[in-house]
Amino acid sequence: SSGINAEYGGMTSFETGAELFASFEGYFAKDREVRQQIRDVITELELCNRQLNCNIDVIHLPKAIDVPSLERSCGEIMGRAREHFATLKGVVPQEQFYKYHDFWKSITQSLVAKMSLLHFLSHYSLLDKEAASNLLGVSASDDPKEFHLPLEDYLVGLLFMCSDLARFAVNRVTAKDYTTPLKIAAFVKELESGFRLLNLKNDFLRKRYDTLKYDVKKIEEVVYDLTLRGLNGS
Repeated sequence: SSGINAEYGGMTSFETGAELFASFEGYFAKDREVRQQIRDVITELELCNRQLNCNIDVIHLPKAIDVPSLERSCGEIMGRAREHFATLKGVVPQEQFYKYHDFWKSITQSLVAKMSLLHFLSHYSLLDKEAASNLLGVSASDDPKEFHLPLEDYLVGLLFMCSDLARFAVNRVTAKDYTTPLKIAAFVKELESGFRLLNLKNDFLRKRYDTLKYDVKKIEEVVYDLTLRGLNGS
């Protein structure tokens, strides 16, 4: 007993243990602070996401789409989202990206989906991962030490976009636009072929890929109907 007391400077082992655990509180207090700061930023990002939803939803109305105007309005919102991601980068401790990543994972996937959809409307092509990262203002690298756009979040975003495109194809026919559904069909089919090359380990990503098959079928039914009616341009 006296030997133990001497080893710890005269303190009992109980007192030493109490001090040790008291020192842990500093770690948990800092963690709570970081989490609250992250939640505050996520609240702002969710507002940006809802605003993007409202803006982009006009494409489903049975009328002509003013793509340049849509790009401008969505670009302003994405500018604010980039600022919030910059704030997030400053809040998250260095090299602890994946410790807190679940906080902003779903909002990132949703934003990637909307940016990819808008890019398709403008260029009828795929928004690549580097371009998506630049629009978010984060690194395109997969280095866990950096605040970046994870590949899985990018891919899930693309899959969400495909569901939006399936809905868009149906609504374009209602608007008597028979060309766009054909472009959507070719684009989504090519995207599906790309996903088939991947050995998907992520459970959520694999489930979303299963949904892509239904989206492809829905779009193919639209094209088939146009073909039967002689409206496919061939």
